[in-house]
Amino acid sequence: MILQRMATRNHRPTSRRAPPKILFILLLIIFPICLLGVFTYGQKITYFFRPLWDKPPRSFYRIPHYYAENVSMEHLCRLHGWSILPQPRQVYDAVIFSNELDMLEIRWRELNPYVTKFVILESNTTFTGIPKPLFFTSNRARYAFAEAKIVHDTFSGRVANRGSHEDPFKLESWQRTAMNGLLRRSGISYGDLLIISDTDEIPSPHTLKLLQWCDGIPPVMHLELRHYMYSFEFPVDYSSWRATAHIYGPKTLYRHSRQTDLILSDAGWHCSFCFRRIQEFVFKMTAYSHADRVKGRDSLSYPRIQKLICQGDDLFDMLPEEYTFKELIKKLGRIPPSASAVHLPAYVIANAEKFRFLLPGGCVRSPD
Repeated sequence: MILQRMATRNHRPTSRRAPPKILFILLLIIFPICLLGVFTYGQKITYFFRPLWDKPPRSFYRIPHYYAENVSMEHLCRLHGWSILPQPRQVYDAVIFSNELDMLEIRWRELNPYVTKFVILESNTTFTGIPKPLFFTSNRARYAFAEAKIVHDTFSGRVANRGSHEDPFKLESWQRTAMNGLLRRSGISYGDLLIISDTDEIPSPHTLKLLQWCDGIPPVMHLELRHYMYSFEFPVDYSSWRATAHIYGPKTLYRHSRQTDLILSDAGWHCSFCFRRIQEFVFKMTAYSHADRVKGRDSLSYPRIQKLICQGDDLFDMLPEEYTFKELIKKLGRIPPSASAVHLPAYVIANAEKFRFLLPGGCVRSPD
């Protein structure tokens, strides 16, 4: 009997305790919060874990760059392992233009003594499919000093339908393809030097002179540019590599992507979002290929943008795009300001009052 009772007791079905109501309540609270967090900070989360899911591109072979004032070009060419040409190459500088009026003036003033033709293409739409004014056309008189060298054309971009989404990288690619035709019409010949870079990616004059005069340079090389944000007061690093120099030939294409493993060190300046007016910041934030980083109208607030410019903070509240946690952590936070105005474009220093907004202490911008 005792054994039967024990067996019966052991085989009684055990009652499961119902989960407490507090668990359901917590799930109802936590789940929406998590969804909101992913929606709001999804890009930040992705960028923070980038070292886990993405691999860095292969490293460049960095060509040492020799330069000093009052050193002969023949000697500089020889230091690079090159010889000197009996006469300089013709130089074509080609840019796709949006609204960077100040940077275009600085670029052309710096490079004018060495450039044969300035080739410029502008569109009546942004890369995001928004109609835009032809800023260069309406301000062409500002560049009268280079008028004889300018080869200009416009590109009819596609306007995005209301509620539809255009791929900005596709629209950008179409415009860059159109530049190939404009270059051919500009009179460029095989063997000429072609500079391909965005308006704010400016090779230094001595870099251009070196590539113009030296024989034996690689047919294609990237140009390593010192990267600045908002002005020359906020130097970031030497991570800018998309600018390229080409010995023009039948296979040369106007591209803004990786084309070779060679890069010439310390070859100029890349000044991102270096605008005089807040409205120009807002225009670019909504117009360029990464406009999806704008998270609502609050991101375009003039006081917010002004504050971030003077602090050296990111306009889009983004984390650094790095491939290792070490580099990511190193670049977290604000860009340290610099008090140096040495080794900057000579035209900026010679016209310091005009370009005060690009120099140390000049972070306050006019609204319109």
